[in-house]
Amino acid sequence: MPTFHFHHQWRLPAAPERVYEALADVERYAVWWPQVRSAERLDEHSGRTDIRSFLPYTLHLVLRREVEDPSTGHLRVGVSGDLEGWCEWRVRADPEVATIAEFDQEAVLTPALLARTAQVTGPLLRANHGWMMRSGRAGLAAYLSARP
Repeated sequence: MPTFHFHHQWRLPAAPERVYEALADVERYAVWWPQVRSAERLDEHSGRTDIRSFLPYTLHLVLRREVEDPSTGHLRVGVSGDLEGWCEWRVRADPEVATIAEFDQEAVLTPALLARTAQVTGPLLRANHGWMMRSGRAGLAAYLSARP
């Protein structure tokens, strides 16, 4: 099965500490990220989330905290469910825009239909992910500006 690798960089006009705090609070993602339909805590180290972008398919995921280090701005979760892999954020100060949040993800599709068609639908899946990330960046920027 193909492995998908994603890298995105968000430039945000807010202090790094505020950006990190918002990104660490996964339970509130659905407040500011339109494609995150729900997020709930399962226990101290994991949670469940449902994600749906413009493709007519909802991803059901379980996220397990692997790294949460405010001193380095590093967040990382293991992902299971409809995707298997990991994703992480690295948040750092930037003199031009206040904060840079870099997102990296490596994932393998697990649903049989998606996995079988990923070679053909790969570009569509990448476009879907890109649109979701652009929406997330805009949502987080608005969320941070609305909360002093």
